[in-house]
Amino acid sequence: MNGRAVTPATPPAAPGTPPAAPDRDEGSVVHAAVYRDGHRVATPGSLADTYRLLRDQPDSMAWIGLHRPSEEELLSLADEFDLHQLAVEDALEAHQRPKLERYGDTLFVVLRAARYLDAPEEVDFGELHVFVGPDFVITVRHGAAPDLSAVRRRMEGNPELLALGPEAVLYAILDAVVDDYAPVVAGVQNDVDEIETEVFGGDPAVSRRIYELAREMVEFQRATRPLTGMLHGLMAGFTKYGTDDELQSYLRDVADHVTHISERVDGIRSALTDILQVNATLVTQQQNAEMRALAEAGFEQNEEIKKISSWAAILFAPTLVGTIYGMNFEAMPELKWAFGYPFAILLMAVVCVSLYFIFKKRDWL
Repeated sequence: MNGRAVTPATPPAAPGTPPAAPDRDEGSVVHAAVYRDGHRVATPGSLADTYRLLRDQPDSMAWIGLHRPSEEELLSLADEFDLHQLAVEDALEAHQRPKLERYGDTLFVVLRAARYLDAPEEVDFGELHVFVGPDFVITVRHGAAPDLSAVRRRMEGNPELLALGPEAVLYAILDAVVDDYAPVVAGVQNDVDEIETEVFGGDPAVSRRIYELAREMVEFQRATRPLTGMLHGLMAGFTKYGTDDELQSYLRDVADHVTHISERVDGIRSALTDILQVNATLVTQQQNAEMRALAEAGFEQNEEIKKISSWAAILFAPTLVGTIYGMNFEAMPELKWAFGYPFAILLMAVVCVSLYFIFKKRDWL
């Protein structure tokens, strides 16, 4: 952190100082305010007014909130506060990984805020870029999260903390982003519990749900893991940049929360991996059971076909004999034979019994 904080050089603002107004949306400037000694002293309506007020009050601090600013606005801020060109390009383009970089007296911080959408079971990610200088804080938000108006109200309700300067505002933003991770983890954990029930309940659609939730956790890990290194980097510069002792304690607390969140996210992703493997095993077992059932049904059907075929063959034999002797040709010698009928009956019986024992021996009957 840079060691330049607001020094209490002038008395606090009079009771008639304009109160904190709710964030508004006039172009990309969501809210801008000038503070001195932890109190709001002005609410400028434009960037130009903010620049003028900050120059007129050298012991003050400007806090400017932007939402998807234009290139002209960012270039204007860069000219006024000497922002590095690379940081400005990152803030303009967005889609950056979480990181912390120092350019002279200015810190550039990229954060990935998150909120959980219960209905579609998705994690909505927002991107926040923060420029922290000796007498200014500039936030560039891409997305709905986080709610920086709540951060501003919290800081304005604690003038002692706000009087510590831009470093304190950065702490409050970090704390808000990390605190917003907790409901996301809770929502995902609830979904994991539901998925476990569905897996053992045999729901065929649960595989897709597991995959989609695991993909959300991968993205969540990308948002949370870099924060540990970023906060350790800030803590490593406490002595060099003369960070206030109270603020050091606050930042250590945020680092502890980040570690806790990261561990829970890692645990959830590991659990999802295990659940996916268990689900794959259960699906394989179910498929094997279905194939076994089909094989058994086919075997039973084949046995029935063999029985039917055997009896059809047995019954066909006397039919064949009877058909031959049913042909009324005068030249057939058996027609006038006294033993012709008994012989035909005996022939039918012998053929049928022979076929019966043949099929029986082959287990067709």
